[in-house]
Amino acid sequence: MTTTDSNIEKLVQPEDPLPPVTLADLPPAMQAAAARAGWTTLTPVQAYGIPYLRAQRDMMMQARTGSGKTGAFVLPIVERIDIRKPVTQALVLAPTRELANQVTEEAHLLAGDSGLRAVPVYGGVSYGPQERGFREGAHLVVGTPGRILDHLLKRNLKLDGLQVLVFDEADRMLSMGFYPDMRRLQQFLPDSDYTAAMFSATFPAHVQSLARQFLDEPGFLSLSRDHVHVTDTLHALYVVPGMQKDRILVRLIEMENPAQAIIFCNTKDRVHYVARVLQRFGYDADELSSDIAQKKREQILQRVRDGVLRFLVATDVAARGLDIPELSHVFQYELPEEHELYIHRAGRTGRAGASGTAITLAAADEMRYVRRVQGAYKIDFEERDMPTDEDVESLVTQRLTAILEQRMRDRDRLQIERMRRFEPLLEDLLANEEGRALLTMLLDDTYHLAQHQPPELPPVGTTSRKEGGEGSGGAGGRRRPRNRRR
Repeated sequence: MTTTDSNIEKLVQPEDPLPPVTLADLPPAMQAAAARAGWTTLTPVQAYGIPYLRAQRDMMMQARTGSGKTGAFVLPIVERIDIRKPVTQALVLAPTRELANQVTEEAHLLAGDSGLRAVPVYGGVSYGPQERGFREGAHLVVGTPGRILDHLLKRNLKLDGLQVLVFDEADRMLSMGFYPDMRRLQQFLPDSDYTAAMFSATFPAHVQSLARQFLDEPGFLSLSRDHVHVTDTLHALYVVPGMQKDRILVRLIEMENPAQAIIFCNTKDRVHYVARVLQRFGYDADELSSDIAQKKREQILQRVRDGVLRFLVATDVAARGLDIPELSHVFQYELPEEHELYIHRAGRTGRAGASGTAITLAAADEMRYVRRVQGAYKIDFEERDMPTDEDVESLVTQRLTAILEQRMRDRDRLQIERMRRFEPLLEDLLANEEGRALLTMLLDDTYHLAQHQPPELPPVGTTSRKEGGEGSGGAGGRRRPRNRRR
């Protein structure tokens, strides 16, 4: 099958676009690699994205999980790596251990018996196997920013021979709280002219700022069949049991971890209830409805505009006239009675040239309403499976591990020596059920105190690395020469 413009509803490419390719257009070695992976054709993101990476052009590509984006960057990486050189030539930053393992497996599959060595790197496990992989000459390193930073600080890993840098699911990396680690990691990137690419399901303002810090005048590629245009809003839909909306809302907030969001309800009573649920769960949330006095209402809205208030639960009082350029998420806890109000609510995000996410929670008997909105406004709802308790547990565990590792990195020798006095107590607590309950409580408190504030994000309006200024290398950051191979 040949991927052409006619297969795609909306195609956005750089000003100097490259034509898409088919499997038959690729060199024999890449065709053989694709055959090992069982590819019979290229997905749109592969057909359009691979030419840019092979041309060594810095790129932002909007792609979600399941679109084939892993192959879109791994196949060019496998082609570019010189296995005769036992140095790290490609680095892929990923938000979770599951994704790091997935990318590593794909690289080994595509590389076959060529001798390419790929090492997954993430926290919560022993350093030993990862260090051994570096000593044996890892060509490709795939991992979470925090653990990779640990290895760079300990000089276990060096990036002097870096040729390719990829940010996989950049929006999720920011939601995991990895931005401070990414900024510190930047100082270890070489001065050499490596190629950088960023993949993200959405490109809100903070992700665009991140791209400006790490990429050199990147082009932008978007194919609407796989994802939405940068100036659009992604409309996600969850079909949920009506009596479980509150629990599912909390799960989604845990998974998405938005820096700031509005949750819309239809009545003041439901607004009060949802706000209380979020507050009791430990979130910084407030409510806004017609019952709130005008002066207090203005104070609450100003806290939202200033980025001080993280979650606002509101009726449609807040649906009109509220312009918050950095708002990344809108949750429709209840569907509005009028179809037009859906647009006003969803329009609170995805503003000022950035993309956002509008999440709708709909009961089964509300799907007719959803289809009407879809038809009236030509909205392509992305229907998603509800996250399970296990999904949330895995993500929260990895997020807490990253938080603890960040804190450990900031400890000096005296502080490390001081904390060792608690090692006997730790052994005692682990030995009995009551002790383990105390440790679990301590971890829970640590997580929720840390999560009370939103994750640190790149400042909106960050200048490009070429121009310098805030975000152009930071403390110890290096300035990369312009990619002349364009």
